Amino acid sequence: MSCRWTAARLACAMTIVVSPWLTQHAHAQTLTMRAALTRALAASPRLTAAERDIGIASGQRIQAGTLLNPELSYEQDDSFGSGKYRGTRSAETTLQISQAFELFGKREARVAAGTAGIEVAAIQRKAIRLEVLSETAIAFLGVLGAQRRIQILDEQITAIDKLTPLLRRRVEAGASSPAETGRAEVASALVKADRERFKATLASARRELAVLMGDLSAKFGEVSGRLDTTGRPPTFQSVVAAIDANPQLVRWTAVYAQRNAELLMARLKPYPDVRIAAGWRHFNETNDDAVRLSVSVPIPVFDQNQGNILSAQESLAKTRAEREANRNTLIVVAGRAYDSLRGSLHELAVLRETAIPKAAEASDAIAQGYGQGRFTLLEVLDAQASLTQARLREQEALQNFHTGVATIEGLVGNPFALARESAR
Repeated sequence: MSCRWTAARLACAMTIVVSPWLTQHAHAQTLTMRAALTRALAASPRLTAAERDIGIASGQRIQAGTLLNPELSYEQDDSFGSGKYRGTRSAETTLQISQAFELFGKREARVAAGTAGIEVAAIQRKAIRLEVLSETAIAFLGVLGAQRRIQILDEQITAIDKLTPLLRRRVEAGASSPAETGRAEVASALVKADRERFKATLASARRELAVLMGDLSAKFGEVSGRLDTTGRPPTFQSVVAAIDANPQLVRWTAVYAQRNAELLMARLKPYPDVRIAAGWRHFNETNDDAVRLSVSVPIPVFDQNQGNILSAQESLAKTRAEREANRNTLIVVAGRAYDSLRGSLHELAVLRETAIPKAAEASDAIAQGYGQGRFTLLEVLDAQASLTQARLREQEALQNFHTGVATIEGLVGNPFALARESAR
């Protein structure tokens, strides 16, 4: 599956649709999940570095397949001495070209190691691409969740402020104490303080998303989308089975091939290569010429490359343990994300089936009863605060759910199949 397709499916998995609401950034363009993922892929320096790693490995592969250079040499004997060897009258000059030939498949082993290195780098790039997609999706969800929490607090502030005219009439009629006006103002101020705290959280989340997209500051307006659509996840066993397709684990097959080729190179190095030379020799004294041929073979008496062979053997044996350690790490991360989204689903069920409906019902009833003098202002404010907290908890659970989905999708390398449920 192509990474572009994975990016598109990641956006669909978040069930993001356009839903603008922040007015303070109306001058800037609304950002969708799909656009954020596309921009992050285009701007990621980690992906650029991974592409350079492929280029580095390609260069090493090319170098591994090159033949050894021939060697040209010139020799002059029996010259610049004394007697008849004075000057160059009796000199013997030799012009020779020699070539070393690698035997026993040494060059082929180097090429195999270089080819495996390219595959390792290419697979690692796929793994980094998935990480960038997952990190960007999570950052986008952080912005979207913070926006929604601020909206909920704005709605609570509006609800408190709507009590002011009624409260004043009650005070004028002597049904309420003037102190209740101050109590309402305090309640509104506290909610506004919470809103400012969430605004700071939103600013940090926007900056994080902007950096992932290649900007130092957020140049987009609001992010648009929905979080309220969820679904039932498959079993954790199916998630663990899918993790084996993660490029981080797939690359170990290429790493094993690379290290196996390096071991073969270490074992072949003690075997001697052959150097063949052919030359032309001229005898100045007699003005005769002759052909000179030579063959040389090193004798591996002292250095048989035993240390490098042992090192390559241990490196090859280490590969399996490294893969298992990598796999265990991915399973732990997936387990945390899976438990988080499962817990979020249970939390959402409680909130949506009981807490939010009951809190909304109680808030409406108390607000109506307050106008009739049957409830105090404190009870009205407490009911509104309970409803707001329940709605904030719902948004937090929704964000945690979709964050878990995005995390798992980044680990399994494919969209996380969910049995979709209708939004509330």
